Amino acid sequence: MDYPLAGKRVFVSGHRGMVGSAIVRRLEREDCEILTAGRSEVDLIRQSEVEAYLARTRPDCVIIAAAKVGGIMANSSYPADFLYQNMMIEANLVHGAHLADVNRLMFLGSSCIYPKFAEQPIVEESLLTGPLEPTNEWYAIAKIAGIKLCQAYRKQFGRSYISAMPTNLYGPNDNFDLTSSHVIPALMRKVHAAKVSGAPSVEVWGTGTPLREFMHVDDLADALAFLLARYDEAEHINVGYGSDTPIRELAETIMDVVGYEGEIAFDTSKPDGTPRKIMDSGKLHALGWTPRIDLKAGLAQVYEWYLANQPDADVAAQ
Repeated sequence: MDYPLAGKRVFVSGHRGMVGSAIVRRLEREDCEILTAGRSEVDLIRQSEVEAYLARTRPDCVIIAAAKVGGIMANSSYPADFLYQNMMIEANLVHGAHLADVNRLMFLGSSCIYPKFAEQPIVEESLLTGPLEPTNEWYAIAKIAGIKLCQAYRKQFGRSYISAMPTNLYGPNDNFDLTSSHVIPALMRKVHAAKVSGAPSVEVWGTGTPLREFMHVDDLADALAFLLARYDEAEHINVGYGSDTPIRELAETIMDVVGYEGEIAFDTSKPDGTPRKIMDSGKLHALGWTPRIDLKAGLAQVYEWYLANQPDADVAAQ
């Protein structure tokens, strides 16, 4: 596959989110025209609005980074929202791109598509080989549908539509709302609040034993630009960092970065989720791409961003 981005018109959906904004930053290094649209211009859940926008702008390439995302609490509390909204976004964009004769599209999924007890590291072939993790199955089912939708349009219409499955991500523009955030922003906000308030300990959900793989979103964006230029297969491809970290160690690293010297109080009444999750990204690495941002350096950069951009960074979380 040789698909140079130079001279292309690339529509990045979800450009205000953590992943979408990172993709925009990365594409600014390419000689391409970047198209973005806020919800006031096009509501991605509305089929007619999506089709009209793509027919009017005629991009050469579409990147589906838009999604409704959240952590365990959000997924458990709003299962209908996570299933319906994500399925509508991906269906409208894939079908709308086809109608607008857009032949290059990238769909972004999630590592939660894989079975809860998939063999580790998780290879792409593990998809649909076992039951999902119940705490995020609604989001996972929507993402699996997106993968299959891209494969269906390849098979029926010969479209060059591909899917990439990122591991757990963190970075600038992350969601720090404690009711809907993922583990890194939630822990960072809690630890920062404990530091500001002088609290003797900070609460962490679960036992601290689950292992998770984390990738900086700028590494992801670089990998996606690489794949857009070089990858064109029906099978989705994993995009991971290559090593995992216990939640306890993650919390301790965040405490070090924040400068908090209190204790960790594990709330073992709360769920751990999947015991271990690390993806086998050998297929991507064999193509010639590897990550460059290590976890502690990435966390330090995110904490600087949090202090500079979050209005509540100077007060304790309530």
